[in-house]
Amino acid sequence: MINKLVNKIKKTGAPIVVGLDPTMKFVPEHIKQQAFGQYGETLKGAAEAVLLYNKAIIDAVYDLIPAVKPQIAMYEQFGTEGLIAFQKTVEYCKEKDLVVIGDIKRGDIGSTSEAYAVGHLGQVQVGSTMCRGFDEDFVTVNPYLGSDGVTPFIKVCGEEKKGIFVLVKTSNPSSGEFQDRLVRCGGENPGQEADRPLYEIVGEQVAAWGAACMGDSYSYVGAVVGATYPEQGRILRKIMPKAYILVPGYGAQGGKGADLVHFFDEDGLGAIVNSSRGIIAAYQQEQYAQYGAENFADASRAAVLAMKEDIAQALANR
Repeated sequence: MINKLVNKIKKTGAPIVVGLDPTMKFVPEHIKQQAFGQYGETLKGAAEAVLLYNKAIIDAVYDLIPAVKPQIAMYEQFGTEGLIAFQKTVEYCKEKDLVVIGDIKRGDIGSTSEAYAVGHLGQVQVGSTMCRGFDEDFVTVNPYLGSDGVTPFIKVCGEEKKGIFVLVKTSNPSSGEFQDRLVRCGGENPGQEADRPLYEIVGEQVAAWGAACMGDSYSYVGAVVGATYPEQGRILRKIMPKAYILVPGYGAQGGKGADLVHFFDEDGLGAIVNSSRGIIAAYQQEQYAQYGAENFADASRAAVLAMKEDIAQALANR
């Protein structure tokens, strides 16, 4: 699947993933009224509104982008109906031949991580039948429990030719409370010990995990590194030369094209940049207000084109 992702990035010229992170405040009133008219102001009505909203945006942008990233929490808030909408969103994106990155941030003890990995990336045995659950192409993984939590995902990735993105340096403001903590690391000889930030150590482990499961040019094991930390991105790009980097934090969180250049390889590959509300709620922004709520999907398309140009200019000028 990493090969498909890279090939689609090359084909579209857009190292962009659209974050499908819907909240009810993003969904235009006419969409909500359509859903509520059928199912009432219920969890099912909310889930239907989200699904209709997602489909319209996907229809507007699928030819421009290689991938989407639905954030499962935005669906879980609506209970089982929301999870049904999540699965239907995944299925609809696959019908459009988009690569689907499930933003689930799972990571637990071995048996639990194995169940998460099977449920989202693999197959579960039901009697004599093998069945697929959510069936994303990639998922995000929290490495805090160490190899016990990550190895089951890597095993399923090897079986299914799918991938993971491991949280290394996240885009949120408080990420440094743990990720930037200095850790004393020993050298080859006495007296060579040095203090290094935790995110570097995690990055090295990502590179080690990935070395055992390579695609044509990049590993099935990628990393999440926030656009809001460009200097850390430069360091981690060198530490993880074969890891694809998923870069959140563009747009609404403050990241811009000029911040991204160090995340990419010299050939302009190696990274894919996420924008969520900056695209899916573009119609609510001043620069796209002319589209109005009725044409919210057209505003999303315009935002994708602007983001593509911003990144292309930054890479051309580096």
